[in-house]
Amino acid sequence: VMKTVALRQALDSYGFDAAIGGSRRDEEKSRAKERLFSVREAGHRWDPRAQRPELWRTYNPRIRPDQSMRVFPISDWTELDIWSYIQLHNIPVNPLYFAKERPVVKRGEQLIMIDDDRYPLINNEKPEMKKIRFRTLGCYPLTAGVESDAITLEQVVAEVMAVKL
Repeated sequence: VMKTVALRQALDSYGFDAAIGGSRRDEEKSRAKERLFSVREAGHRWDPRAQRPELWRTYNPRIRPDQSMRVFPISDWTELDIWSYIQLHNIPVNPLYFAKERPVVKRGEQLIMIDDDRYPLINNEKPEMKKIRFRTLGCYPLTAGVESDAITLEQVVAEVMAVKL
């Protein structure tokens, strides 16, 4: 929510027509409906019925004065595409993407890292050490980790290729 409010404030304050994002369609169901060029109506409201067709690779970036746009250039990339690109170009990444022993609690099927007081423990939960890595950091610390032994880029790529996480 905080990122959304700040984004809207920046668009309004500076008069930007568009904002570029890194969301991918394979991340979650709500993002699957986004277009590469995703139109927002007045007030930055997203309406799925107002989205334009994406025919092959022909896009329409035109907007009315009361509209704005979100552009997602890696929308069609998969998690494997991202990791392969990172590996090919030797791009440094946050260490949380690599497996390490970390204090976690299990909530449902999710492993939540407890490394500060932002995530309150409930029902006498006690963190236990598990070797995990994160697939995404967008909502950290609420993002769940996955059990993994991948400590290098090569191992992460191999893991993503071998397992449907």
